[in-house]
Amino acid sequence: MASETAATPVGQQHPRGSASPADEAPQDLTALTSLQVLRHLDTGPRGLTETEAAERLDRFGANTVADRRTQSWPRLFVRGLRDPFTAVLLCLGLVSTTVTAWGTAGVILCLVLVSCVLRASGEHRADRSMAGLRELVVGTATVLRRAEPDGLPRVRDVPVGELVPGDVIRLGPGDLVPADVRLLRASGLTVRQAPLTGESTAAAKAAVDAPDPWHPSDPSRDGFFAQRQLCFQGSGVATGSGTAVVLATGPRTRLATAYGSPAHNGSPGHHDPGANAGAFDRSVQGISWVLIRFMLLTPPLVLMANAALRGRGVETLPFAVAVAVGLTPEMLPVIVTTCLARGAARLARTHKVIVKRLPALHDLGAVDVLCLDKTGTLTQDRPVVHRALDAAGRDDPDVLRWAAVNSWWTLQLAELPAPDALDEAVLDATAPEHEPDDGVAALPFDPVRRLATAVVRHPRRLGVHTLVVKGAVEDVLERCALEETERARLLGLAAREADDGLRVLAVALAERPARGRDYTPADERGLTFRGFLTFRDALTPTAADALKVLVERGITVKILTGDHPGTAARACRDLRLDPGEPMTADRVGALTDAELAESVRHTTVFARCTPEHKARLAAVLRAGGHTVGFLGDGVNDLPALRAADVGIAPRDAVDVARESADVVLSGKDLTAIEHAVVAGRRSSVTIATYLRSTLSSNLGNVIAMLAAGLLLPFLPMLPAQVLAQNLCFDAAQLAFAYDRPHPDALRRPSVLRPRAFLRFITGFGALNAVADLATFGILALALNGPETMDDATVFHSGWFTENLMTQALVMLLLRIGRGTAQDGRLPGPVGCAAAALAAAGLLLPLSPLGPLLGMTVLPVLYYVLLAAVLTLYGAALSLARKGSAAGGPST
Repeated sequence: MASETAATPVGQQHPRGSASPADEAPQDLTALTSLQVLRHLDTGPRGLTETEAAERLDRFGANTVADRRTQSWPRLFVRGLRDPFTAVLLCLGLVSTTVTAWGTAGVILCLVLVSCVLRASGEHRADRSMAGLRELVVGTATVLRRAEPDGLPRVRDVPVGELVPGDVIRLGPGDLVPADVRLLRASGLTVRQAPLTGESTAAAKAAVDAPDPWHPSDPSRDGFFAQRQLCFQGSGVATGSGTAVVLATGPRTRLATAYGSPAHNGSPGHHDPGANAGAFDRSVQGISWVLIRFMLLTPPLVLMANAALRGRGVETLPFAVAVAVGLTPEMLPVIVTTCLARGAARLARTHKVIVKRLPALHDLGAVDVLCLDKTGTLTQDRPVVHRALDAAGRDDPDVLRWAAVNSWWTLQLAELPAPDALDEAVLDATAPEHEPDDGVAALPFDPVRRLATAVVRHPRRLGVHTLVVKGAVEDVLERCALEETERARLLGLAAREADDGLRVLAVALAERPARGRDYTPADERGLTFRGFLTFRDALTPTAADALKVLVERGITVKILTGDHPGTAARACRDLRLDPGEPMTADRVGALTDAELAESVRHTTVFARCTPEHKARLAAVLRAGGHTVGFLGDGVNDLPALRAADVGIAPRDAVDVARESADVVLSGKDLTAIEHAVVAGRRSSVTIATYLRSTLSSNLGNVIAMLAAGLLLPFLPMLPAQVLAQNLCFDAAQLAFAYDRPHPDALRRPSVLRPRAFLRFITGFGALNAVADLATFGILALALNGPETMDDATVFHSGWFTENLMTQALVMLLLRIGRGTAQDGRLPGPVGCAAAALAAAGLLLPLSPLGPLLGMTVLPVLYYVLLAAVLTLYGAALSLARKGSAAGGPST
């Protein structure tokens, strides 16, 4: 495929991005020897000249995975108009303009503008933060370049983006592999490929001229990544050093072509909302379509009913439009955007968590299943010593001491640049020796022998050299003087430890007469077995407590890893998380979606997972009604990051994973996720509370308006009064954006479930309509006496006051969480806003604005009777709320 080409020969000039007949996929080069690869790339061991490098940089482009330009603010603003409720408001604004209801149209337009400005500003701020993170991870590579074709190569550091195919680079411990490369020389080189394969164990690499058998049609990516002579962009050097030639850069690397190339999956910088709508988008769309149907039906019903029963015509159209507007939660886009933007800003400021897509914060609050890898999240991607065992399986600290002697003198005498991860763990677990042995010689580890030997002498034992051998169990036991039955028993003991998720090394000794000639691998014979050393993955310090908190908050944790099932299960047990029976990738692949959906309910650990398995598991969980979060940091996690409701990546993830995620953490720390989940739930509960109170109140008013329009000889409320009432209610509802829900409401995932939500607002809306009809009775029976008072004006004034009072009660009573009254917490901003709304309902008819809006002063008797109605309504509302409290945040 042209998208996976390694290089174009220098003699053929091709424009950037064009395919050449000489272009070949990287796997086609695996069958070539190193000399053939160098010829194919028209380069040599001394590297390229500066002129050649500049020409190739112009031809192939920068060594970057994808175009990651920050989206412009205007584009983000336009994208905000795609929100369902925003579209509904724009339609209502257009209808209001058509019927010359300019005030209503102006208010709606202002609400849309404020919402889109807040949303675009928040996401633009997140984009700028992401650009700052990218600048922090820009690195350099050590490359050999020549000034002239016949000149000597010079070692220099160049930005990774300037590497080109044919460059010869040097790799050392801690280096990130900057491109896809073929090794020319290597010494003790091991590479961590977890970002590509999910396997936490470092892979041994060597500059072999005869590649391992493998065919490009092999469906296993791990088979390709296991090629010992190849290293890939996104991996990191664990130990050793090497020299390599660059095969592919930029979009031609395996990291880019497998998942991250724009040509394959679109821009990795953002989710496509239409392609993978999150929980918030799905919930809002479900509620929106129900409301849209109501609003489309309401004006025709009002017109037909008034025409049939009252003989009214087109003059009722403004009232019909006002009724439709009254059903709409006009402030929803503003409150949603304000809540999410404030929550995202607080997370970035206090916990260094960047929310790139604002609705993802709500989705975090709804997450009930969190999928994550083991390496680097639950564990620190480094081993620690677990136990030192003798041949009988008993603890023996002397085994650890001999292992430390081997690690120390191998490191010192072999002049290795840095200790191997296992050697480092051994040295960290060993106390300083008071009478250290003297090192004589060392045979460092190599991937063929799979062991390392240190030769030492003790000051008190002159004339004797001790060989201390440490390495893979099978290879060490093969060199020990043991009976076959004893060797089989020891292999079984090591196998049991390995099945328990531990890595096992064997330690053996041999004493030889002191000599001056060099020691060779041939001396590693006739050894005396000393014991086993077992290792486990070092746990992340905060992981156990964070997992406990996540479980307490109703989140189920699933481990999706490329590691061995025993290793993953061991880490779970160490963290007090029951791993159950791990399921391997081959079993996952053999199940249908229905069978997998049943199995995934009871399985915690999925091991040996490929990227496709991870994505399928996330999709199956979502199809089962769960809201899924996925934490991943490697290119092998990209499909799952996109398949989940919320993709989460740490700051040090590979570029394409970080760009594809919805949320970026400052580190792979589960406590940061817990903080983000709480922030999401806080926003979700606030939004749900706003919708419950607003839509139930609005629905009750609409029912009452329709009933009054049919029963009364005049319009139940003038359009100007409807607009004034909406303005007062909308202004008071802004307080929801600054509310802090009770902690009880944050203990479980918060999901807007359309059906349950609609049942809730229907029940409370009917209750609100009963209170309105009771007010109609008061106005009709008790206040229809004075001849000097106009009936329509009295009705309009009384219902206006009652509407705002009941809406204030709804805001206050439906907002208060369980336990709030007991612990004495004040309602805060919502309580103050409700009091102001009630005051507006009482005072506005009495103010100079009253006559302008067609209202008048009401007698004292009305307020006495209204107080009785509101008391009964408040009591009924409280009883109904307690009955529906079980649905709490999930409505």
